Amino acid sequence: MGVNATPGRSAAVLLLAVWAVVIVYASWFPFAGWRWPAGADVAALLRLPRPRGQSSFDIVSNLLGYMPLGALWVLARSRAGGWRALLGALLLGAAMSYAMEVVQALVPQRVPSLLDWMLNTVGAAGGAVVGLWLQRTSALGWLHRTGERWFAQRSRSGLALLLLWPLGLLFPTPVALGLGQVWERMRDLLREVLDGAQWSESLRPWLDAGAVHTSRLPPTSEVIAVALGLLGPCLVTYSMAQPGWRRVWLTLGATALGFGVTTLSTALNFGPQHALAWCTATTLGGLALGCAMALAALGSGRRTAAGIGLVAVTAGLVLVAQAPADPYYAQSLHSWEQGRFIRFHGLAQWIGWTWPYLAVLWLLRQIAGRE
Repeated sequence: MGVNATPGRSAAVLLLAVWAVVIVYASWFPFAGWRWPAGADVAALLRLPRPRGQSSFDIVSNLLGYMPLGALWVLARSRAGGWRALLGALLLGAAMSYAMEVVQALVPQRVPSLLDWMLNTVGAAGGAVVGLWLQRTSALGWLHRTGERWFAQRSRSGLALLLLWPLGLLFPTPVALGLGQVWERMRDLLREVLDGAQWSESLRPWLDAGAVHTSRLPPTSEVIAVALGLLGPCLVTYSMAQPGWRRVWLTLGATALGFGVTTLSTALNFGPQHALAWCTATTLGGLALGCAMALAALGSGRRTAAGIGLVAVTAGLVLVAQAPADPYYAQSLHSWEQGRFIRFHGLAQWIGWTWPYLAVLWLLRQIAGRE
């Protein structure tokens, strides 16, 4: 006889499945050019080699990447005993990591490692301990009660949208906080697909338009683009939160988060010594303007906030689409797509591309009163 799962457990099961897919994507990217190693048999493939050298970035990412897997396994297995759930998380992490490492021998630019497997397994075990702590303390209950006090509407999709925003900012953006620039890549893809097709000559001016402009956005446009990049997430939050003083803290928190994640992304791309290189008078002015605009909308109702947010996100998309790919932006993309960030390339890139469009759809549902 089946047992009905609690809402929290159901959410943990869903998040566990999503995180497992994320791990597979990050481990096996790119999904092209796979080949069997020359001269290797199956037994050699199953033996994980000792690492020749590991950077601190690789060590930390391998350790932390599997922690959510272990924590979510424990939370999804809320009816199981503590030791059984802990052992299950350990076995799951070890088995999944081993499978990922073995297959990486077939993936270009990826190297399987015994140390990676050990770090992943330890990370899953550490996450399981965190999950057990959450289960046995009042932390989950406190989070639930705090959410009910701060948000007038319990929207899992809205909260998920807000949690994805800083992840999207980790991928290099042409303008600070400027997500959603997917048209350049679509042009490149279409240019490659339609190469040689005679009927596509009429589209050539549009397909080549993105390669012509190399100068930056005008300072005024850049200030507005940065401001809208912050205002959009703030108004997504307002469309769920009660009007009042709590919105002030939510706005200040979003501003600090946008500043911190952009600084982290810059440090990852250009080194810690250049972490604040993005902090120009233009970008800081845009950040201050976006924060001020969000604070000016504190008293707006939830539907009104959703309507303003829809305008802000759409206008931001228009401005970001006009932002050229300057040499520093191109260098950042090369680091992510060819270098040490390849593990997170697909996840962060797709979030950065799609977040504004998902926000538009979500805000339209808010305006229509469907959620």
